[in-house]
Amino acid sequence: MKIGIGVGYWGLGVGRDEQLALAKAAEEHGFDSVWVAEAYGSDAPTVLATIAAMTERIRLGSAIMQIPARSAAMTAMTAATLDQLSDGRFTLGLGASGPQVSEGWHGVRFGKQLARTRDYVEVVRMALARERVQYEGETLTLPLPDGPGKALKLTIAPAQERLPIVLAAMGPKNVALAGEIADGWLPTFFSPEHVAILREPLDEGARRAGRDPGEVAIMPQVGVCIDDDIDAARDMMRWILALYIGGMGSRTKNFYVDLVDRYGYGEEAREVQELYLAGQKTEAAQHLSADLIDATCICGPADHVARRVDDYERAGVAELIVLATPTPGGTQLDQLHRLAELRG
Repeated sequence: MKIGIGVGYWGLGVGRDEQLALAKAAEEHGFDSVWVAEAYGSDAPTVLATIAAMTERIRLGSAIMQIPARSAAMTAMTAATLDQLSDGRFTLGLGASGPQVSEGWHGVRFGKQLARTRDYVEVVRMALARERVQYEGETLTLPLPDGPGKALKLTIAPAQERLPIVLAAMGPKNVALAGEIADGWLPTFFSPEHVAILREPLDEGARRAGRDPGEVAIMPQVGVCIDDDIDAARDMMRWILALYIGGMGSRTKNFYVDLVDRYGYGEEAREVQELYLAGQKTEAAQHLSADLIDATCICGPADHVARRVDDYERAGVAELIVLATPTPGGTQLDQLHRLAELRG
């Protein structure tokens, strides 16, 4: 199993110098990849270009670039540029984001997500293959009909013959689509104990496309905190879990609540959500059980963390993307060094 490092959102909660140092140290320690996220602050490609310039070997990935933020053609242009700048080290991670960000920030309607993602990825692949882009899908037509548009092809090529495209997906239908059209799946709050129900739609989508399900790499992003005090380590995970379960969506539509409901924590998740949306964020975080934290995060003493990492490998994870979570007074770099020692 490969191990990658996620640096998260640029400039959010961590200083600029530490994030760059984290990416550099990940390469020095022999980690396989470094991943950059975006939401409604920093963009991922600019940070990835900076990291590409200061590294030589480590692979680079977007986790994720938002589909509603860019046209498919613009994403292909950006991916090809990053792949050239990094000498063929880039993996394009895409995701639909959520209705609040898509409609509130980007002004793009959130409907027809399956068709929109399918059309988007097909156009990106056509452009990266330097085909002349003529496409008519359910949500996207290029060139636009009845106008002066011309079918064009990308003037540069990515360094890789086939640039990998991986999809962030949560609901069963979206996960099945990842199995059908993507090179990998980027799950959030992945639980090794529930891998059977998680990968069932992934395998179904792959088989529907005539693919071997083993061709689709499972690449979860997982919070990791190494601390001799397991309760203290769990406490460091509470805030991010409460944010996503409680605040990343409305009462009627929250993908993270739906996910942990499938794990058997639906009642707990809805109670956390109610507290969070009522402004009781501390109470929401404290309401999270140790069982739910342990199911979705990796935290505790080093030997426990090592065993837990092995659980992900046994569950069929191809690449574990670690979100290093520092202890109070510590840093992400401290966590990265400890993880490197743990993995040898």
